[in-house]
Amino acid sequence: MSDVHGLYIGGDWRLTAAANRNLNPSDVSEVVGLYACGEAADVAAAVEAARSAQPLWMAGGLEARFAMLDAIGQEIIARKEDLGRLLAREEGKTLAEGVGEAQRAGSIFRYFAGEALRVRGDCIPSIRSGVDIEVTREPVGVVGLITPWNFPLAIPAWKIAPALAFGNAVVFKPAELVPAAAWALTDIIARSGIPKGLFNLVMGSGSRVGAAILDHPGIDAISFTGSVEVGRTVAVHGAQRFAKVQCELGGKNPLIVLDDADIEIAVEVAVNGAFFSTGQRCTATSRIIVTDGIYARFMDALLARTQALKVGHALDATTHIGPVVDERQLAQDLEYIDIGRREGARLLCGGIRVQREHRGHYFAPAIFADVEPQMRIAREEIFGPVAAVIRVKGYEEALEIANATDFGLSSGICTTSLKWAADFKRRSQAGLTMVNLPTAGVDYHAALSGKKRSGYGAPEQGRYAAEFYMNWKSAYTRAS
Repeated sequence: MSDVHGLYIGGDWRLTAAANRNLNPSDVSEVVGLYACGEAADVAAAVEAARSAQPLWMAGGLEARFAMLDAIGQEIIARKEDLGRLLAREEGKTLAEGVGEAQRAGSIFRYFAGEALRVRGDCIPSIRSGVDIEVTREPVGVVGLITPWNFPLAIPAWKIAPALAFGNAVVFKPAELVPAAAWALTDIIARSGIPKGLFNLVMGSGSRVGAAILDHPGIDAISFTGSVEVGRTVAVHGAQRFAKVQCELGGKNPLIVLDDADIEIAVEVAVNGAFFSTGQRCTATSRIIVTDGIYARFMDALLARTQALKVGHALDATTHIGPVVDERQLAQDLEYIDIGRREGARLLCGGIRVQREHRGHYFAPAIFADVEPQMRIAREEIFGPVAAVIRVKGYEEALEIANATDFGLSSGICTTSLKWAADFKRRSQAGLTMVNLPTAGVDYHAALSGKKRSGYGAPEQGRYAAEFYMNWKSAYTRAS
């Protein structure tokens, strides 16, 4: 078992009785590595270590937090090529996307290094004479972080970095499909000089490790990114023991293309949003709502652009679209192709498994036309490179259909009209709204917060992350 990558608890690496074989979705004959699988007892040990370390970290100087987070960010950026390659091998996104994600993760740590020095409060007068009030913030305590498989570096970074910057201790559980990137990130953090016990990695299944995090009374707050179904469970368990909960969940994100749109921009926006990262983004474009006047020209250009995309090995420099993450996700994508056909939608291209030199989970990006808003492919999150195109008469009908969903994560519009752009930004029922930009893609210093079933609790990213990772305190003083 010497080649197994262990858990990181209390400042020590630990092996377990069971290990997970991490396979490359571009070539399933390649084992990326063996990674330890934790249990509830490991979560308990991690919580105990975190609770011991957190008070000293909270009381320590802000300069120490800044220096440590900045050092972590700098090492991630210095190693972005190797980390991006590892990410591409285990998750399947292209090498360019993997390197970009590693760069982003490093930048996030460096950003929150600065935020550690910028925590603000207020000094306000009381309504009572002679009394002063100080309104300050303090850490939540021990935070459980549960992250998904689609961004194995960036999403952990935007949870771990603010948690540590604002004085908390961390118990981190990555998705079972992508332990390699999480382990590599933990190795960097472990060598940064971080106090023992302040940061802990417990890999393993959601049913064991994840459930133990939800139920442990020593975890004060839980941040989760994943499906609506699991998010509901996280919220219920947190409420039952009054833990703070933050959930970033799914989406069924619309892109409206109006008659006055720039065709070239609109097509690139649609293709990027729908198909890049193999469509495996919560913010991916899954509904394209196109008005009558531009419909025929847009569809011709969209079809030609999509058919020109190369599906292949994630490490091949000529690949545009890497493989689907695993066999289960591929089966789900294929199932929705069958569902769309049965519902009466017309498949214009793709939607089939693709054979390549290496045996992997390759899937050709799919476009459905003649889609009606009530169809399942227009209502349910597929989480794959499948775009459903809906034809409408004009802007008002497009906006009504765009908002007619249980989700509210991201939305977009392609138009050259300031009038329609301004109206859409005001009336779109989504936490993220894009004009002439893909629905997928956000800046790390801006708030990320979904509406409806797409989000629960405080926002993520930027200075807004403090709302979740810190609590308010008001201290009253009367001079004697």
